[in-house]
Amino acid sequence: MIRSLKRYAVNFLRVIFSRDIHHLLRDATSFYLSHRFIRVKYSQEQKKNCLQDAIIWLEKSINPDDGGFRTWYYAGGWTSSYPETSGYIIPTLLEYAQKQHRQDLIQRCIQTADWLIEIQKPTGGWQSGYIHENKKEVVFNTGQVIRGLYAIYKKTGEIKYLNPCIKACEWLCSIQEEDGSWQKHAFMNKKRVYESYVDHPLLLIALETGKKEFELAVRKNLHWILTQQLANGWFENCDNTIKHNDRPILHTIAYTLDGLIQCGILLNETKYIQSAQIAADRLLEIFNRNGWLNGRWNNEWKGSQAMICTGGAQIAIVWMRLFKYNQHAKYLEAAQKMNNQLCFIQKHHLDKSHPSFGAIPGSFPLWGRYEPFGFPNWATKYFADSIMMELEILK
Repeated sequence: MIRSLKRYAVNFLRVIFSRDIHHLLRDATSFYLSHRFIRVKYSQEQKKNCLQDAIIWLEKSINPDDGGFRTWYYAGGWTSSYPETSGYIIPTLLEYAQKQHRQDLIQRCIQTADWLIEIQKPTGGWQSGYIHENKKEVVFNTGQVIRGLYAIYKKTGEIKYLNPCIKACEWLCSIQEEDGSWQKHAFMNKKRVYESYVDHPLLLIALETGKKEFELAVRKNLHWILTQQLANGWFENCDNTIKHNDRPILHTIAYTLDGLIQCGILLNETKYIQSAQIAADRLLEIFNRNGWLNGRWNNEWKGSQAMICTGGAQIAIVWMRLFKYNQHAKYLEAAQKMNNQLCFIQKHHLDKSHPSFGAIPGSFPLWGRYEPFGFPNWATKYFADSIMMELEILK
């Protein structure tokens, strides 16, 4: 509690006594005049501009020392590189580079991949946290690095990017629990359903290499995840904390749903897609009724805390995946509305010389509990993914 209060005091003072105070005032105005936030609309052309600004910011977040991706905070500035998010930012930038014929951006992604190979642990996993923390290897983070290296492998055809993925998958299989969950080397050493977002890259490598043990590990984990779901779609053991596991954040809920959908499609198993759809539908109903989504959700789908922008972008992606799967217009309409809100939040920071320009904050308003007064690179990554997905569907 004392540490949290100190952090908020430092952040508020940092913003109030600087040129950034107008950012705080804008958030306060928009937050309390919520109708302005809820009803905002952006054209497809405007969304293309938002996407471009997001990509420019992601490029700016690249660490010149190692090629990884950083985060920016009002108090502290740029962080060191974050291996986990550096991994899954690679596919985002590759997709954009392909559409825009940006060979330079592809090369920057290759440089990031080379760095990720260099820092792989002897076991095959990748560390949690920022690189300067030098923490132990963790299941979830390892899965996200696999995403990036596999994307580079598919782009270049170079086996040096596939081999680390195979080694990582062998490690993941070796530490899996009998019931299909992961606990050893899981974040906080707790079983969590959002490891479905590890299942997807593990399954990609299984299909690429034909290694049946990788697919078996995926199926075991997916089976365990379904045992954690209540009839109303809510998942137990879904938060990335211990204290608040009774009301997980939208960020980890969306990870869970996205992993289930993507694995369900690859495996041609509708039960996983349907499982995700139950939860996605409940959130869609609430979003359409209230006009926005809270950051946390308890087992009765009652929300609390401020909006988590990362989760907003991720749930828009989930809705669009369901739209592509079943063509129900309600999913695309909700995703477009969410993307409108995220564009509005991004455009709060109009000073192009400011380090935050083009980025998405952790929370809206800025002082929300999730990554307060910060612009985590993963928020902008998922925002870019969501906008690209919408534009692709509507082209």
